[in-house]
Amino acid sequence: MNYSQLSKEELQQIYDLQKNEYDNLVSQGYSVDIARGKPCNEQLDIAMPMLNMEGIENMPKSYRNYGMLDGIPELKKIFAQMLGVNINEVILGGSSSLNLMYDTIQRALQFGIMGGAPWNKSAVKFICPVPGYDRHFAICEHFAIEMINVPMDAHGPNMDLVEQLVANDESIKGIWCVPKYSNPTGVTYSDEVVKRLASMKTKAKDFRIFWDNAYVVHDLTDTPDVLANIMELCKEAGTEDRVYQFASTSKVTMAGAGVSCIATSVNNVKDILSHMTMQTISYNKVWQYIHYLFLKDMDNVREIMKKQRDIIKPKFDTLLRAFEDSFGEDSGIATWTNPNGGYFITLDVLDGCAKRVCMLCKTAGLTLTAAGAPFPYGRDVNDRTLRIAPTFTSDSDLIVATQILTCCVKLACVEKLLEK
Repeated sequence: MNYSQLSKEELQQIYDLQKNEYDNLVSQGYSVDIARGKPCNEQLDIAMPMLNMEGIENMPKSYRNYGMLDGIPELKKIFAQMLGVNINEVILGGSSSLNLMYDTIQRALQFGIMGGAPWNKSAVKFICPVPGYDRHFAICEHFAIEMINVPMDAHGPNMDLVEQLVANDESIKGIWCVPKYSNPTGVTYSDEVVKRLASMKTKAKDFRIFWDNAYVVHDLTDTPDVLANIMELCKEAGTEDRVYQFASTSKVTMAGAGVSCIATSVNNVKDILSHMTMQTISYNKVWQYIHYLFLKDMDNVREIMKKQRDIIKPKFDTLLRAFEDSFGEDSGIATWTNPNGGYFITLDVLDGCAKRVCMLCKTAGLTLTAAGAPFPYGRDVNDRTLRIAPTFTSDSDLIVATQILTCCVKLACVEKLLEK
């Protein structure tokens, strides 16, 4: 049933039914949250043995002291294998890769990169594939960096537009990328997109790709997406200094107590450490070693992630079934992604309805990510895109969430169609 082809009388009948259902949902006093991509308690329980880790007594005594600014080699090796880089191209950080991204931009603004001019000496712009990660955009807004939207498709950002922009504007200093299971669409960049990012001509000599590989091991199927190795491609293109790659164990071990890393060229590593040495003497090497004991190697990391998948995949399935049952393929009021990994589903509703859906959901007791959040400055010009995060809530609450969400989508979209 395509809603746009229905008569006013038919739409009014649907509206009346949905309004009755909505009023009933509101009366239940629900309180459900699917706003942020957080691990649930069952996922976090997988890593609880870390708090009493066997083998900690064998930790090198030097790890208790100052030093080793770039982190312990045992854990660096695991991250290097995870990201497809050399161990000397890895720096370990604290619990948040977002912290490393913030610091990297702040250093560039204040000190420049590898002897170059500080970015803050003139206007700075970043390319932002959209829809994208709201916290990336928040960093740019915090530093008054102008953001340029570039649309995403099933292969990644529109590279014709990206190449045109970076080739002609020296003030464009970077691009944000969540290349595997992108937040929020779940898209994995195609080989061609990664190659073009590595090899494209940029007017700014200090242009950098901020490659936020947050979901590098976060597969939901036995046939996961495969992401091309951007570091290898940059080396082939002679642009190995171009990419800063970020990752963490936040959604592997514990979200509030992970270990992050930045992986980049040896030249960049040297430059970063020259500033970091003024900031800290070392991150928590004891916790890094406990991570090493728990993770062991990449084979074991994959086994841990299978346990994670077993917990969250049914939640994705619950949402996807609800969308299919409620909207079908030809409703004309909703389309959605079906990702092979990551933490999000993108739900696109009828233009002009996303904010109304969020408002209706809030009144019914369902918290969503704010409409517009996946776009710079919170501006979705189409008022269409919603980011749905199913992982944190319980199975029973997620069923309630699907009931509220699908009802609110129908109600908001029918309201819009009745206005015409």
